[in-house]
Amino acid sequence: MKTEQETATQPQPSEVTAAAVTDPSDIENGIVEALKTVYDPEIPVNIYELGLIYDIDIQEDGAVKVKMTLTAPGCPVAGTLPGEVQDKVAGAPGVTSAEVELVWDPAWNPSMMSEAARLELGMF
Repeated sequence: MKTEQETATQPQPSEVTAAAVTDPSDIENGIVEALKTVYDPEIPVNIYELGLIYDIDIQEDGAVKVKMTLTAPGCPVAGTLPGEVQDKVAGAPGVTSAEVELVWDPAWNPSMMSEAARLELGMF
């Protein structure tokens, strides 16, 4: 049995620092979870499930490049959403820097949504 002092000095799982996350799949999972907190203001589904994220490229040094699109080129959040995505990705465990590129090819369409998003929106 451990003494109270021994227990207090051992790091708890919640105390693991972002620098400790180095496995690319763990980093990607953290990025995806962060992206699932970003919503298109016109559609009540997160941008990941909407299919707006086309690519997540994680470098060995933790630098991340995200390619994303919007539901339409004239989307009113075109000036703010990429910055919000960059901030969320940059805050994910193991990420050292984040860059977001807005792309229009291929053009987004509703078939790019996940099954969960289509169900949530009543599109089956």
